[in-house]
Amino acid sequence: MVSFFVLAYALSWWPSVLYALDLSPQPIAGFGPFLAAIVVLALTRGKAGVMALLRRMVRWRVRIRWYAVALLLPVAITVVAAMLNVLLGAQAASAAEIGGWPSLIPTFFLLLLIPGFGGAWEEPGWRGYALPRLQVGRSALFASLILGVLWAFWHLPLMVVGEVNWSDIVLVTAVAIVFTWVFNNASGSVLIVMLMHAMNNTISGSFFGQMFSGADSLRQSWLLAALWCAVAIVLVVVAGPEHLSRKHHKQKEEPAQQATDATAAPRVVV
Repeated sequence: MVSFFVLAYALSWWPSVLYALDLSPQPIAGFGPFLAAIVVLALTRGKAGVMALLRRMVRWRVRIRWYAVALLLPVAITVVAAMLNVLLGAQAASAAEIGGWPSLIPTFFLLLLIPGFGGAWEEPGWRGYALPRLQVGRSALFASLILGVLWAFWHLPLMVVGEVNWSDIVLVTAVAIVFTWVFNNASGSVLIVMLMHAMNNTISGSFFGQMFSGADSLRQSWLLAALWCAVAIVLVVVAGPEHLSRKHHKQKEEPAQQATDATAAPRVVV
């Protein structure tokens, strides 16, 4: 796990040097956690470990309700935050801005399908590799908080250049709990959380994020953080901290050594 997180940071932060030299548009590579997971799995579990992760990424046979949650919950939270922002004095979006919603469809698919273009390709690393291992011997809530903090500060290069602020750190930590709830209830499908991540970035960043500026934009980011925190708290109370689910057990994987010992042939002592 330590190797994974060190690699995830290293393989994600290397563009910071190019960014400082005006040779890269972003100081961070969003697919770094995915590459880190592939490297660590290849070294510790070989082809079988890598294939297990790839199967999680295409696990689509889950209940339709989780597709609805993944696609609609980020929209609902962002719309409510925007409405509250306007009620608190922010300038309302123009009819032209609202009318641009059809552009969300191609934006969503670009963020979902192109590695590094959006945040969706972080998920094979964070949820596909790290979360099932962090949930071994820990409650789903505690594992989510550990991952949430490490995931939040993974955005440090974006904080340095002013693209991310402290409200986003709070938001990401809360989102980690909500994503665990979805992941555990959707049979460990990485595809579902990739969809949810892409939709959240599309609606809150590419659409509503462009409608506010200055103090209104900062207020919007804090409202989003507060609403995601509220949703996370409700889920912990309703679903329970142990599994973040009343019907399903938390997704977890045995450490590599345990898995090897379990499948090894028994020794015959003479």
